[in-house]
Amino acid sequence: MIEMRVARLGVDSAANTFVIVLRELHGPRVLPIWIGQSEAEAIVMELQSVARDRPMTHDLVKQIVLGLGATVRRVVISRVERGTYFAELQLQHGDALVSVDARPSDSIAIALRTGAAIFAADDLLVMLEDEEQPLVPPSIPDGDRSTGPDMSPDELKAYLQRLRPEDLGKFMP
Repeated sequence: MIEMRVARLGVDSAANTFVIVLRELHGPRVLPIWIGQSEAEAIVMELQSVARDRPMTHDLVKQIVLGLGATVRRVVISRVERGTYFAELQLQHGDALVSVDARPSDSIAIALRTGAAIFAADDLLVMLEDEEQPLVPPSIPDGDRSTGPDMSPDELKAYLQRLRPEDLGKFMP
């Protein structure tokens, strides 16, 4: 297993969906995972420290885990079958390690909220075709508001819906 970090969240114009790109912590390989809009919003909100009046689903999961006296030890993205990635949350409860099947997008959103490490199976990682391609999104297009803590969830959703692929770069696996 290789430790990963969130490198970029972008739009794949060919698939008309969001893609989160994880990059190995100590290397150049990446793992692109295509995700839905609500999962992308949950991840962006946490990455940008967007304040929320009420807990979102991933915040609720975090509070349930902590309320039961457990911690999220790590997230493991283990395999892909017929285009579907599989992951698990590894929870530590006393001396017991409990593994919970979860979607990678949900697992990543929870890991970001809990500070848990993200790991992926070595055979899932790929090299970028263009080593010069940046793995972080460019600055927000001129005229758009910041995606900082002052942006409401509705404003963030509208911002995400206005994004064009060229705003974030294009990732071609």
